Formats: sequence, structure tokens, C-alpha cells
Amino acid sequence: MFWVITIIVGLLVGLVARFLLPGRDPIGLIGTMLIGVAGVLIGTWLWEEVLFKKGNDNEGFAIFAGVVVTMIILWVIRKMSYGRAGRRTAL
Repeated sequence: MFWVITIIVGLLVGLVARFLLPGRDPIGLIGTMLIGVAGVLIGTWLWEEVLFKKGNDNEGFAIFAGVVVTMIILWVIRKMSYGRAGRRTAL
């Protein structure tokens, strides 16, 4: 059940991140879900283990951290795929 909820939340977080970071994306709906799941897992881990210890009442802010991490992942994917386009070397 944990993974089903994680996938649904990951899809929603991925869609929110794509909405907040407009532009062309080289990914589809499944890619959006995958980066959303990665962002949620990394963001939640960073929020709970690195920034704040477990047992606090800030659990809802972990989703915010997931959105931020997902936006960073999306930005990196865009730079990796579109950053090279148009660069040609003269012979």
C-alpha cells in the first residue's frame, strides 16, 4: 500500500513541478511520475533525516521538499537534453 500511495503522490508532485517550471519537457506522463516519485522520496528523506529529525509536526512540509527536489531533477533533465542542442563545432 505504501508504494501505491507513493506513486499517486509522486504523479501529483511531478505534475505540480512541471506546472511551476513551465517549458518543453522531454518526458511523458510516466516520466513525470518517475521523477515525482524520486523527488518525493529524496525530498522526504532530506526533510526528515537531514533537516529535521523524526517526531516533529512538520510532516506536511516534506511534500514541499519533494516538489522542490522534483523541480531540480526536472531542470537537470532539461539541461541534459536541450542544453546540447544547437551546439555545433566548426571543422
